[in-house]
Amino acid sequence: MSKAHIWIVSPASARANNGNWQSASRWARFLRSRYRVTISQHWPDEKTAAAARPADADADADDAAVVRDTAVRGLTPHASARPNHSSEAPPDLLIALHARRSAASLDAWTRAHLDRPSLLLLTGTDLYRDIAIDADAQRSLQQADALVLLQPAGYDVLPAALHAKTSVIYQSAPALKPLPASAGARRHADICMIGHLRSEKDPLTFMHAAALVSATSARLIHIGGALAPELEAAAQATAASHASYQWLGALPHAATRQRLKRCRAMAITSRMEGGANVIIEAVRAGVPVLASDISGNRGMLGDDYAGYFPLGDAAALAALIDRIIEDDAYYRQLRAQCDVRSALFAPEAEQAALLELVDNLLHKT
Repeated sequence: MSKAHIWIVSPASARANNGNWQSASRWARFLRSRYRVTISQHWPDEKTAAAARPADADADADDAAVVRDTAVRGLTPHASARPNHSSEAPPDLLIALHARRSAASLDAWTRAHLDRPSLLLLTGTDLYRDIAIDADAQRSLQQADALVLLQPAGYDVLPAALHAKTSVIYQSAPALKPLPASAGARRHADICMIGHLRSEKDPLTFMHAAALVSATSARLIHIGGALAPELEAAAQATAASHASYQWLGALPHAATRQRLKRCRAMAITSRMEGGANVIIEAVRAGVPVLASDISGNRGMLGDDYAGYFPLGDAAALAALIDRIIEDDAYYRQLRAQCDVRSALFAPEAEQAALLELVDNLLHKT
Protein backbone atom coordinates (compact mmCIF):
# COMPACT_ATOMS: atom_id res chain seq x y z
CA MET A 1 0.00 0.00 0.00
CA SER A 2 1.50 3.33 -1.06
CA LYS A 3 2.07 6.09 1.44
CA ALA A 4 -0.21 9.12 1.45
CA HIS A 5 1.39 12.19 -0.13
CA ILE A 6 1.56 15.47 1.81
CA TRP A 7 2.45 18.75 0.09
CA ILE A 8 3.90 21.50 2.31
CA VAL A 9 3.73 25.08 1.01
CA SER A 10 6.47 27.20 2.57
CA PRO A 11 6.87 30.74 1.23
CA ALA A 12 10.33 30.76 2.82
CA SER A 13 13.02 28.65 1.18
CA ALA A 14 16.07 26.91 2.59
CA ARG A 15 18.13 29.85 1.40
CA ALA A 16 16.15 32.18 3.67
CA ASN A 17 17.00 30.01 6.69
CA ASN A 18 14.39 31.76 8.84
CA GLY A 19 11.92 30.50 11.40
CA ASN A 20 9.27 29.64 8.82
CA TRP A 21 11.69 27.53 6.84
CA GLN A 22 12.88 25.77 10.00
CA SER A 23 9.25 24.94 10.79
CA ALA A 24 8.56 23.58 7.31
CA SER A 25 11.69 21.47 7.08
CA ARG A 26 11.25 20.08 10.59
CA TRP A 27 7.61 19.12 9.90
CA ALA A 28 8.71 17.43 6.69
CA ARG A 29 11.22 15.30 8.61
CA PHE A 30 8.59 14.34 11.18
CA LEU A 31 5.99 13.43 8.57
CA ARG A 32 8.36 11.35 6.46
CA SER A 33 8.23 8.67 9.14
CA ARG A 34 4.76 7.86 7.82
CA TYR A 35 4.10 9.75 4.57
CA ARG A 36 5.63 10.96 1.33
CA VAL A 37 6.38 14.67 1.61
CA THR A 38 7.05 17.44 -0.89
CA ILE A 39 7.97 21.01 0.03
CA SER A 40 7.47 23.85 -2.44
CA GLN A 41 7.03 27.57 -2.23
CA HIS A 42 3.60 27.18 -3.88
CA TRP A 43 1.04 24.52 -4.56
CA PRO A 44 1.27 24.41 -8.39
CA ASP A 45 -0.97 23.55 -11.30
CA GLU A 46 -1.29 19.98 -12.52
CA LYS A 47 1.59 20.13 -15.00
CA THR A 48 4.05 21.40 -12.42
CA ALA A 49 2.71 19.10 -9.73
CA ALA A 50 3.37 16.09 -11.97
CA ALA A 51 6.93 17.26 -12.52
CA ALA A 52 7.66 18.04 -8.87
CA ARG A 53 9.95 15.57 -7.18
CA PRO A 54 8.72 14.33 -3.78
CA ALA A 55 11.23 15.05 -1.05
CA ASP A 56 11.36 11.66 0.62
CA ALA A 57 13.81 10.55 3.24
CA ASP A 58 16.66 10.09 0.77
CA ALA A 59 16.28 13.73 -0.31
CA ASP A 60 15.97 15.14 3.19
CA ALA A 61 19.38 16.68 3.40
CA ASP A 62 19.31 20.35 2.75
CA ASP A 63 16.17 20.74 1.68
CA ALA A 64 16.37 19.37 -1.67
CA ALA A 65 12.69 19.53 -0.92
CA VAL A 66 12.39 23.12 -2.03
CA VAL A 67 11.13 21.95 -5.34
CA ARG A 68 10.57 25.15 -7.22
CA ASP A 69 9.10 28.63 -7.02
CA THR A 70 6.04 28.33 -9.25
CA ALA A 71 3.40 31.04 -9.13
CA VAL A 72 -0.22 29.94 -8.89
CA ARG A 73 -1.82 33.32 -8.45
CA GLY A 74 -2.91 33.24 -12.08
CA LEU A 75 -5.00 30.11 -11.71
CA THR A 76 -8.73 30.33 -12.28
CA PRO A 77 -11.29 27.97 -10.77
CA HIS A 78 -11.68 26.24 -14.17
CA ALA A 79 -7.96 25.89 -14.82
CA SER A 80 -7.13 24.65 -11.34
CA ALA A 81 -9.92 22.09 -11.41
CA ARG A 82 -8.92 20.37 -14.65
CA PRO A 83 -8.62 16.59 -14.48
CA ASN A 84 -5.15 15.36 -13.65
CA HIS A 85 -3.80 13.71 -16.80
CA SER A 86 -0.48 12.82 -15.19
CA SER A 87 0.20 9.37 -13.83
CA GLU A 88 0.41 10.71 -10.31
CA ALA A 89 -2.64 11.54 -8.25
CA PRO A 90 -2.78 14.91 -6.49
CA PRO A 91 -1.46 15.06 -2.94
CA ASP A 92 -3.70 13.78 -0.17
CA LEU A 93 -3.19 16.78 2.13
CA LEU A 94 -1.95 20.34 1.74
CA ILE A 95 -0.11 22.00 4.64
CA ALA A 96 0.36 25.75 4.17
CA LEU A 97 2.54 28.03 6.24
CA HIS A 98 1.41 31.66 6.43
CA ALA A 99 -2.21 32.67 5.83
CA ARG A 100 -1.41 35.64 3.58
CA ARG A 101 1.68 34.51 1.69
CA SER A 102 0.27 31.04 0.98
CA ALA A 103 -3.26 32.31 0.29
CA ALA A 104 -3.11 31.73 -3.47
CA SER A 105 -1.93 28.15 -3.02
CA LEU A 106 -4.58 27.37 -0.43
CA ASP A 107 -7.29 28.94 -2.59
CA ALA A 108 -6.21 26.96 -5.68
CA TRP A 109 -6.12 23.76 -3.63
CA THR A 110 -9.58 24.37 -2.16
CA ARG A 111 -11.10 25.02 -5.58
CA ALA A 112 -9.44 21.98 -7.16
CA HIS A 113 -9.84 19.44 -4.36
CA LEU A 114 -12.86 20.03 -2.14
CA ASP A 115 -12.62 16.39 -1.05
CA ARG A 116 -9.01 16.67 0.19
CA PRO A 117 -8.10 18.37 3.47
CA SER A 118 -5.83 21.30 4.19
CA LEU A 119 -3.99 22.51 7.27
CA LEU A 120 -2.82 26.08 7.85
CA LEU A 121 0.04 26.92 10.21
CA LEU A 122 -0.39 30.48 11.47
CA THR A 123 2.69 32.67 11.79
CA GLY A 124 3.25 35.73 13.94
CA THR A 125 2.52 38.19 11.13
CA ASP A 126 -0.69 36.25 10.43
CA LEU A 127 -1.94 36.48 14.00
CA TYR A 128 -0.79 39.92 14.99
CA ARG A 129 -1.26 41.81 11.72
CA ASP A 130 -2.58 40.13 8.58
CA ILE A 131 -5.77 38.39 9.71
CA ALA A 132 -7.12 41.71 10.95
CA ILE A 133 -6.52 43.65 7.73
CA ASP A 134 -5.82 41.35 4.79
CA ALA A 135 -8.68 39.76 2.83
CA ASP A 136 -6.48 36.94 1.48
CA ALA A 137 -5.38 35.96 4.98
CA GLN A 138 -8.98 36.08 6.19
CA ARG A 139 -10.07 33.81 3.33
CA SER A 140 -7.33 31.35 4.23
CA LEU A 141 -8.69 31.04 7.75
CA GLN A 142 -12.06 30.02 6.37
CA GLN A 143 -10.77 27.66 3.68
CA ALA A 144 -8.40 25.58 5.79
CA ASP A 145 -9.87 22.46 7.37
CA ALA A 146 -7.56 22.80 10.38
CA LEU A 147 -5.53 25.62 11.89
CA VAL A 148 -2.39 25.32 14.00
CA LEU A 149 -1.11 27.85 16.50
CA LEU A 150 2.42 27.65 17.84
CA GLN A 151 1.46 28.86 21.32
CA PRO A 152 -1.87 29.19 23.16
CA ALA A 153 -1.96 32.99 23.43
CA GLY A 154 -2.83 32.97 19.73
CA TYR A 155 -6.41 31.99 20.63
CA ASP A 156 -6.89 35.51 22.00
CA VAL A 157 -6.68 37.08 18.54
CA LEU A 158 -8.30 34.27 16.56
CA PRO A 159 -12.07 34.61 15.94
CA ALA A 160 -13.97 32.42 18.39
CA ALA A 161 -15.81 30.66 15.56
CA LEU A 162 -12.50 29.17 14.41
CA HIS A 163 -11.39 27.77 17.77
CA ALA A 164 -13.04 24.39 17.22
CA LYS A 165 -10.79 23.60 14.24
CA THR A 166 -7.65 25.02 15.88
CA SER A 167 -4.89 23.14 17.71
CA VAL A 168 -1.71 24.24 19.47
CA ILE A 169 1.51 22.47 18.50
CA TYR A 170 4.64 23.79 20.15
CA GLN A 171 7.70 23.77 17.93
CA SER A 172 10.76 21.89 19.08
CA ALA A 173 14.52 21.55 19.01
CA PRO A 174 16.89 18.81 20.14
CA ALA A 175 18.34 19.44 23.57
CA LEU A 176 21.93 20.63 23.79
CA LYS A 177 23.97 19.88 26.87
CA PRO A 178 23.90 23.18 28.78
CA LEU A 179 26.92 24.90 30.20
CA PRO A 180 27.35 24.83 34.00
CA ALA A 181 24.84 27.04 35.78
CA SER A 182 27.48 29.12 37.57
CA ALA A 183 28.64 32.37 36.03
CA GLY A 184 32.15 31.00 35.69
CA ALA A 185 35.27 32.96 34.93
CA ARG A 186 34.63 33.67 31.27
CA ARG A 187 36.14 36.87 29.95
CA HIS A 188 32.96 37.86 28.12
CA ALA A 189 29.31 37.44 29.03
CA ASP A 190 27.73 37.07 25.63
CA ILE A 191 24.13 38.11 25.09
CA CYS A 192 22.94 37.09 21.65
CA MET A 193 20.07 38.11 19.44
CA ILE A 194 19.20 35.72 16.62
CA GLY A 195 17.07 36.97 13.75
CA HIS A 196 17.37 38.66 10.41
CA LEU A 197 17.50 42.44 10.37
CA ARG A 198 13.92 43.42 9.62
CA SER A 199 11.46 45.71 11.32
CA GLU A 200 9.28 42.98 12.84
CA LYS A 201 12.28 41.80 14.89
CA ASP A 202 13.04 45.35 16.12
CA PRO A 203 16.83 44.95 16.07
CA LEU A 204 17.30 48.65 16.84
CA THR A 205 16.27 48.04 20.45
CA PHE A 206 19.13 45.54 20.80
CA MET A 207 21.55 47.94 19.13
CA HIS A 208 20.49 50.84 21.34
CA ALA A 209 20.89 48.67 24.43
CA ALA A 210 24.58 48.27 23.55
CA ALA A 211 25.12 51.93 24.38
CA LEU A 212 23.34 51.60 27.73
CA VAL A 213 24.75 48.39 29.20
CA SER A 214 27.16 49.02 32.08
CA ALA A 215 28.50 45.51 32.75
CA THR A 216 32.08 45.58 31.45
CA SER A 217 32.02 41.91 30.44
CA ALA A 218 28.88 42.28 28.31
CA ARG A 219 29.16 41.51 24.63
CA LEU A 220 26.01 41.86 22.53
CA ILE A 221 26.16 39.58 19.52
CA HIS A 222 23.63 39.73 16.71
CA ILE A 223 23.31 36.79 14.30
CA GLY A 224 21.17 37.27 11.22
CA GLY A 225 21.24 38.48 7.64
CA ALA A 226 20.37 42.00 6.54
CA LEU A 227 16.94 42.24 4.92
CA ALA A 228 16.63 46.03 5.18
CA PRO A 229 19.46 48.36 4.04
CA GLU A 230 18.76 50.92 6.74
CA LEU A 231 19.03 48.28 9.47
CA GLU A 232 22.23 46.93 7.94
CA ALA A 233 23.67 50.44 8.08
CA ALA A 234 22.53 50.82 11.69
CA ALA A 235 24.19 47.52 12.67
CA GLN A 236 27.44 48.56 11.02
CA ALA A 237 27.35 51.97 12.69
CA THR A 238 26.61 50.44 16.09
CA ALA A 239 29.48 47.98 15.77
CA ALA A 240 31.83 50.83 14.79
CA SER A 241 30.86 53.01 17.74
CA HIS A 242 30.35 50.40 20.48
CA ALA A 243 32.94 47.69 21.02
CA SER A 244 30.42 45.66 23.02
CA TYR A 245 28.21 45.10 19.95
CA GLN A 246 29.05 42.66 17.16
CA TRP A 247 26.96 41.84 14.11
CA LEU A 248 28.01 38.48 12.69
CA GLY A 249 25.57 38.35 9.80
CA ALA A 250 23.85 35.11 8.81
CA LEU A 251 25.37 31.85 10.06
CA PRO A 252 24.42 28.22 9.35
CA HIS A 253 21.79 26.86 11.69
CA ALA A 254 24.10 24.39 13.47
CA ALA A 255 26.78 27.03 13.99
CA THR A 256 24.16 29.43 15.36
CA ARG A 257 22.98 26.87 17.91
CA GLN A 258 26.54 26.22 19.09
CA ARG A 259 27.13 29.95 19.44
CA LEU A 260 23.84 30.30 21.34
CA LYS A 261 24.80 27.51 23.74
CA ARG A 262 27.82 29.51 24.91
CA CYS A 263 25.81 32.64 25.70
CA ARG A 264 24.85 33.95 29.11
CA ALA A 265 21.39 34.80 27.75
CA MET A 266 19.46 35.36 24.53
CA ALA A 267 17.49 38.52 23.80
CA ILE A 268 14.39 38.56 21.61
CA THR A 269 13.12 42.06 20.89
CA SER A 270 10.38 41.23 18.36
CA ARG A 271 7.26 43.30 17.80
CA MET A 272 5.28 40.18 16.82
CA GLU A 273 5.93 36.45 17.05
CA GLY A 274 3.72 33.45 16.41
CA GLY A 275 5.95 31.14 18.44
CA ALA A 276 9.62 31.97 18.05
CA ASN A 277 11.99 29.13 17.13
CA VAL A 278 14.83 31.00 18.80
CA ILE A 279 13.08 30.85 22.18
CA ILE A 280 12.76 27.09 21.85
CA GLU A 281 16.38 26.68 20.85
CA ALA A 282 17.56 28.82 23.76
CA VAL A 283 15.42 26.94 26.27
CA ARG A 284 16.56 23.58 24.92
CA ALA A 285 20.19 24.72 25.27
CA GLY A 286 19.76 25.87 28.86
CA VAL A 287 20.11 29.56 27.94
CA PRO A 288 17.79 32.06 29.67
CA VAL A 289 15.71 34.40 27.52
CA LEU A 290 15.21 38.15 27.83
CA ALA A 291 12.02 38.78 25.86
CA SER A 292 9.92 41.69 24.68
CA ASP A 293 6.59 41.63 26.50
CA ILE A 294 4.32 40.61 23.63
CA SER A 295 1.58 38.01 23.39
CA GLY A 296 3.57 35.54 21.32
CA ASN A 297 6.48 35.51 23.76
CA ARG A 298 4.18 35.15 26.77
CA GLY A 299 2.53 32.19 25.07
CA MET A 300 5.94 30.51 24.87
CA LEU A 301 7.43 31.42 28.25
CA GLY A 302 4.36 31.85 30.48
CA ASP A 303 2.80 34.86 32.15
CA ASP A 304 4.88 34.44 35.32
CA TYR A 305 8.22 34.53 33.52
CA ALA A 306 10.60 37.06 35.09
CA GLY A 307 12.56 38.02 31.98
CA TYR A 308 10.24 40.38 30.09
CA PHE A 309 10.94 44.00 29.18
CA PRO A 310 8.54 46.52 27.59
CA LEU A 311 8.50 46.40 23.81
CA GLY A 312 10.99 48.83 22.29
CA ASP A 313 12.48 49.85 25.67
CA ALA A 314 16.26 49.65 25.16
CA ALA A 315 16.99 50.98 28.65
CA ALA A 316 14.87 48.24 30.24
CA LEU A 317 16.60 45.60 28.12
CA ALA A 318 20.01 46.98 29.06
CA ALA A 319 19.04 46.83 32.73
CA LEU A 320 18.05 43.16 32.38
CA ILE A 321 21.31 42.40 30.58
CA ASP A 322 23.30 43.99 33.40
CA ARG A 323 21.23 42.10 35.96
CA ILE A 324 21.57 38.67 34.36
CA ILE A 325 25.33 39.14 34.08
CA GLU A 326 25.90 40.46 37.58
CA ASP A 327 23.17 38.77 39.62
CA ASP A 328 23.67 35.01 39.73
CA ALA A 329 20.41 34.49 41.62
CA TYR A 330 18.45 36.19 38.83
CA TYR A 331 20.33 34.16 36.22
CA ARG A 332 19.46 30.95 38.03
CA GLN A 333 15.82 32.03 38.42
CA LEU A 334 15.38 32.57 34.68
CA ARG A 335 17.25 29.41 33.83
CA ALA A 336 15.05 27.39 36.18
CA GLN A 337 11.90 28.90 34.66
CA CYS A 338 13.13 28.01 31.18
CA ASP A 339 14.02 24.48 32.30
CA VAL A 340 10.40 23.95 33.42
CA ARG A 341 9.22 24.79 29.88
CA SER A 342 11.79 22.61 28.13
CA ALA A 343 9.67 19.45 27.93
CA LEU A 344 7.02 21.36 25.95
CA PHE A 345 9.59 21.90 23.20
CA ALA A 346 10.87 18.31 22.86
CA PRO A 347 10.91 16.95 19.27
CA GLU A 348 9.03 13.80 20.25
CA ALA A 349 6.17 15.91 21.65
CA GLU A 350 5.90 18.03 18.49
CA GLN A 351 6.07 15.00 16.21
CA ALA A 352 3.41 13.10 18.14
CA ALA A 353 1.02 16.07 18.09
CA LEU A 354 1.60 16.69 14.37
CA LEU A 355 1.15 13.06 13.37
CA GLU A 356 -2.04 12.77 15.40
CA LEU A 357 -3.52 15.85 13.74
CA VAL A 358 -2.50 14.76 10.23
CA ASP A 359 -3.78 11.22 10.77
CA ASN A 360 -7.14 12.60 11.89
CA LEU A 361 -7.39 14.84 8.84
CA LEU A 362 -6.55 12.07 6.43
CA HIS A 363 -8.87 9.53 8.02
CA LYS A 364 -11.80 11.78 8.85
CA THR A 365 -15.08 9.99 8.14
